[in-house]
Amino acid sequence: MSAGALFRKAVANAKPLQIVGAVNAYSAILADKSGYQAIYLSGGACAAASYGLPDLGITTINDVVEDIRRITRVTKVPLLVDADTGFGSSFNIARTIEEFERAGAAGCHIEDQVGAKRCGHRPGKKIVSTDEMVDRIKSAVAARKDPNFVIMARTDALANEGIEKAIERSKAYIAAGADMLFPEALTELEQYKQFRAALPNVPILANITEFGKTPYFTTEELSNAGASMVLYPLSAFRAQAAATLQVYDAIKKDGTQQNVVKLMQTREDLYKYLDYHKFENQLDVLFGEGKEQ
Repeated sequence: MSAGALFRKAVANAKPLQIVGAVNAYSAILADKSGYQAIYLSGGACAAASYGLPDLGITTINDVVEDIRRITRVTKVPLLVDADTGFGSSFNIARTIEEFERAGAAGCHIEDQVGAKRCGHRPGKKIVSTDEMVDRIKSAVAARKDPNFVIMARTDALANEGIEKAIERSKAYIAAGADMLFPEALTELEQYKQFRAALPNVPILANITEFGKTPYFTTEELSNAGASMVLYPLSAFRAQAAATLQVYDAIKKDGTQQNVVKLMQTREDLYKYLDYHKFENQLDVLFGEGKEQ
């Protein structure tokens, strides 16, 4: 079963599907072994964690593809990827889909912001016309080789045009071939209900990112409001960064790490999640004592 088919199956079976952000391969392993059925690569996380850049559309398709490859090499859990605005016009978008699919992604979402995009929960967002976004979706759909590769349309129109226009746009995006919908930065459960009523058969993603416009709705609340997926794109990454700063500050202040060891994953747990001993045993078999050189 392809990655896209696995993702669609997970969406169909969960009520709703929880999708956690995995900023790198090791995070993906941890999510996999924690029992998640889908994971996510955020464009903002890729920019910040891999390249030390803000989420302003600075990273390129090759930057994201490299992170996709690293993650899909270590887990079969289907990976949804942030494709920003598609990394260019029609031919660029087609190449994005081809490269993402080849790298092992299960699907991606493309948004209706302008090329010089901003974080979806920041002010000052600008969006393209409905027609231009429809062309983006059509280009993406036409480029996929696996019909199960998921093309998700993200709309940031709520902040600029209000919910009625955002729903109108969303209907056009689905009509153009998008499989699923990602209405960004909703502020009320009622808004999810409105999207669900307008698009009753379309899986809808709720983005529950921290410190943003959307409250911390529970999975039960979101399911009752019509959401099919709940995304936590940066939760683990934010926790990792906060813990890292605590450790750095403590070592500098105290001259030892002893006071923050409790924050750390143990060596044995690291080995467990990496299957370290399996690799070490392979070395023993290949090059162990008594083997001819």
